[in-house]
Amino acid sequence: MPYGYISVGSNIDKQKYIPASLVALRKCFGQLTVSSIYESEAVGFSGDSFYNCVVGFGSELDVKIVARKLRQIELDNGRTRSCKKFSARTLDLDLLLYGDQIINEDGLQIPRDEIERYAFVLEPLAEIAPMLQHPVSQLTYDELWKNFDKTDVRQKRIDPVWLPTE
Repeated sequence: MPYGYISVGSNIDKQKYIPASLVALRKCFGQLTVSSIYESEAVGFSGDSFYNCVVGFGSELDVKIVARKLRQIELDNGRTRSCKKFSARTLDLDLLLYGDQIINEDGLQIPRDEIERYAFVLEPLAEIAPMLQHPVSQLTYDELWKNFDKTDVRQKRIDPVWLPTE
């Protein structure tokens, strides 16, 4: 069964939308592996801080169906498709990895290049899948995180009271 990883982020009513997304993802995919929650500054625009995490799941669904389900969860949680790439949002769900697939077509990019560009994606991914290898570079996510330039990283692990337990 392919195992996938999703980046989850919110900076509008994040105490509401992060837990709501985890509930919706459990309904779609069953048992999840959920990283710690990280609070990070907005990237690419001025705005409220984000809460971010990475979620792992197993599924037999086709990758395009998984991507459509993620878009629907975003829409169900107040996301508008007209918002700019770097802007405030209720919920952002990005499929980072799906098995060992490498895809770049029809608006679907796997592995997502954000994995190696943003600490708010790489650190939680390295937390829950440290020994998993990036399908292109073949480096583990632990290695990628250790080598990541943390000079300007502005994020911290938080312990929200609403974090659902397994």
